[in-house]
Amino acid sequence: MKKALKFLIAYCSFTYCLLPNANSQMPPAYWQQQVNFKIDVTLNDIDHTLDGFIKMDYYNNSPDTLHFIWMHLWPNAYKNDRTAFNDQELENGKTAFYFSNNDQRGYINRLDFKVNGIPAKTEDHPQHQDIIKLILPNPVAPNSSAKIETPFHIKLPFVFSRGGHIGQSFQVTQWYPKPAVYDRKGWHPIPYLDQGEFYSEFGNYNVQITLPKNYVVAATGTLQNEEELKWIAERTYKKWGKEFVNLHSGNKKMLIGIPARDSIDHYNPPSSPSTKTLQFRQDYVHDFAWFADKRFVVEMDTIQLASGRIIHSYACYLPFNNKEWNNSSLFIKNAILSKSKQVGEYPYNTVTVVDDAAIIGGGMEYPTITVLSSGGTERSLNLVTCHEIGHNWFYGTLASNERAHPWMDEGMNTYYDKRYAKEQYGSAGHLFVKNKRGLLNNKIPDNIELNLLHTLTKIKKDQPIETSSENFSAFNYGIIAYIKTAEWMSLLEEKLGKELMDSCMREYYRRWHNKHPYPEDFKNVLEEVSSKNLDAEFLLLNRKGELQNKPVKKDFRLSAFFNFKETDKHNYIFVSPAIGYNFYDKQMFGGVLHNYTLPPSPFQFIVAPMYATNSKKLNGIGRFSYTIFPGERGQKATLSLSGETFTADTYTDSAKHTHFQRFSKIVPSLKFVFASKDPRSTLSKWIQWKTFIITEQGLLFSRDTVRQTDIVTFPVRSRYINQLQFTVENYRALYPYKGVLQLEQGEGFIKTGFTGNYYFNYTKGGGMDVRLFAGKFFYLGGNTPINQFKTDNYHLNMTGPKGYEDYTYSNYFIGRNEFDRFPSQQIMISDGGFKVRTDLLSNKIGKTDDWLAAANFTTDFPNQVNPLSLLPFKIPVKIFLDLGTYAEAWKKNAQTGRFIYDAGLQLSLFKNIINIYMPILYSKVYKDYIKSTIPDKQFIKTISFSIDVQKISLRSFIPQIPF
Repeated sequence: MKKALKFLIAYCSFTYCLLPNANSQMPPAYWQQQVNFKIDVTLNDIDHTLDGFIKMDYYNNSPDTLHFIWMHLWPNAYKNDRTAFNDQELENGKTAFYFSNNDQRGYINRLDFKVNGIPAKTEDHPQHQDIIKLILPNPVAPNSSAKIETPFHIKLPFVFSRGGHIGQSFQVTQWYPKPAVYDRKGWHPIPYLDQGEFYSEFGNYNVQITLPKNYVVAATGTLQNEEELKWIAERTYKKWGKEFVNLHSGNKKMLIGIPARDSIDHYNPPSSPSTKTLQFRQDYVHDFAWFADKRFVVEMDTIQLASGRIIHSYACYLPFNNKEWNNSSLFIKNAILSKSKQVGEYPYNTVTVVDDAAIIGGGMEYPTITVLSSGGTERSLNLVTCHEIGHNWFYGTLASNERAHPWMDEGMNTYYDKRYAKEQYGSAGHLFVKNKRGLLNNKIPDNIELNLLHTLTKIKKDQPIETSSENFSAFNYGIIAYIKTAEWMSLLEEKLGKELMDSCMREYYRRWHNKHPYPEDFKNVLEEVSSKNLDAEFLLLNRKGELQNKPVKKDFRLSAFFNFKETDKHNYIFVSPAIGYNFYDKQMFGGVLHNYTLPPSPFQFIVAPMYATNSKKLNGIGRFSYTIFPGERGQKATLSLSGETFTADTYTDSAKHTHFQRFSKIVPSLKFVFASKDPRSTLSKWIQWKTFIITEQGLLFSRDTVRQTDIVTFPVRSRYINQLQFTVENYRALYPYKGVLQLEQGEGFIKTGFTGNYYFNYTKGGGMDVRLFAGKFFYLGGNTPINQFKTDNYHLNMTGPKGYEDYTYSNYFIGRNEFDRFPSQQIMISDGGFKVRTDLLSNKIGKTDDWLAAANFTTDFPNQVNPLSLLPFKIPVKIFLDLGTYAEAWKKNAQTGRFIYDAGLQLSLFKNIINIYMPILYSKVYKDYIKSTIPDKQFIKTISFSIDVQKISLRSFIPQIPF
């Protein structure tokens, strides 16, 4: 009965108190506007719409006469794909909204503004659809006010960002017409963004919400309907019964009838045919949000502050998350008491935490209420609860312009998160580590974010703390605005001392609560209270790089696999097992020795020797590199030396003795990556030179005419290829592309080629990849039969190139020189990129020592005609089409038509690392080849596949990662 008693206590002690008006505490030189709101709104949970009427009392406390007011209509951010929100989503690699349908999008309309009873005109913002200018029929003079009113209709979107609906679970945020802030620095009309939060005027809110009767509503402020609180308390106990109470009293039984999260859509009960109207009131806040769900379990509790004031807390969560939320009321209490002690007493009478049905991770704050997801563990829920509740101080009452100065909210709040985590768990870590055991806990520090921060600064891809939200790169926003600012706050604490730092922050809160402080205001308070000059520290806000350069002498330490802990103290050398396989060496076993960690060392190496069980040889790969960053925008130059050695073929003589023909290569390389002027840019450009120095063991048959015997020798041949590449790549989420211009030179030839890739996204998911290739081959020393023979492997190739044509040994092949069985069906995608094979011909179809051009199309299979779409799991089937032409096709009596083609099905696995090709249609010349060389099982034997391990990169999994 413990929780039931808490519900009863909360209900009986429910009170509503008005906060003092902040204007009375403002210094004479300071002013700010005030907007009081009265909103009546009705939810249609079938159409996912709101119909409402809003009345605003706008108080002009400025010294200026206002002729217009910028108004935010942020639901229009979801109106179409021509909004700032959509543009930013695409820049950040998110395409869900761009490809959404009209039913999933949202808007606000049916506006009819009146000011002091007089109809008022509006003007569109020149750039943003979610901002309008309200033209005042009569100017509003200083120290006067205007009454603004309008009806409105809102279509709530699917939850793409912070607000909307998922089925009949509603997150109603940034939803009503709201005046932009007018302060000492002018107007601040800002579009809705997902990365970058908000800036609004303080005021008193009186909101009435009408909706079906069986919804539970959590909202900003204090609920005025006492009977509703009683219903919630009774409903929570009765609905889940004794099992629920036992669970929260320490009995860990599973809740009876509570479904798993994957059945969330089937679990939502039908709406009540009758409705109710709930009233919420809150004085002097700058936003109002509410959440409605028919499934919420609500825990009510009270928190007594040091002053004796009682705060009412509410934890509203979905029943299948009961395990993680078991101690949610305790976490809320700890967060409130911690910040109240360190910064200043919690200013409101209620605090509410809502379970996030969108399952987007993290959370979002609004005055007195926050929505968040558990993260899967109690620890993560505890820490994210602390962070989101902390915004009631930083953002809620210290209402800085977070769009322009995100560090003043997120970074300051994160600084206190670190202190809270240390109090709770003995470390200042955040949410990455989820448990106390396991390999990751021993390898990854709690403060992995610091490793990422130091990595950014080391590669010079960081941005100054004093960067506006929308100008941060997606990666820097989380690392710089949050983590680096928290470190900067710790630097202040180190200079001032913890006790004095706390005194400064409490005075900052006392002086600037319920106001709009700017960075200079924060600095003035700190310097006044501490009597110290902090110019040097505040200059760091506008600089890149490390906050402090403390040289630390590092030792060398061995570790298994990897380690990110204490990389500032140790130069790690990592050891791990290695395995490999090819058709000739068979299984290979060995080890990997490397020093790759975060932040990266300028000198990096990896060596992987392996013993081959079949050839009995020592094989392996290795790479050594040194990287410098010569500029301030991330320019990078890397000098490297790599090498490898394996068996490429075998020969078994008449005595049944197998000879293993090996290859080895050494590749010196120099790569320069150009800087991007825009940190948010997804465009990357680099130039790279490589020289391949290759040694191969061949096979030579000769005849001893004296002894009349055959002689088999294995001569060793050395060769080289110089390769120069210029690459331009845009890894944007929508229509990414890549272009590579390549020049190669070897003994007797020069080969040039351009490869371009462009991806066309489809609105229903998937897309088409278009690859274009054009190449030209030149002879040095003349086109003679000898030169033709010597350079045969380097010629341009239309038909699926095999392993022996991988003349730089840059691709992994199971059986590099096989002409039958499964290994012989492996190809690589280069030059013409065709998928059919004609390797049994002495002169392959489409091979040329002149010029070649091809276009390759690969498209996802449309679900409408894909029978595999009926399966409960996805099979990544695609369609490919290759078209090409080459010099010999245009000569008289050519063996092929001028254009040849192949087409078929493609199965792409592991992010296109492994691809299986099934040609179905192809030119007559290919049909004739297949009929003459493959007498049986033609379909099976024409299947080919590629393994592109060289394409594996961190960016293929995390496109926005800057390293």
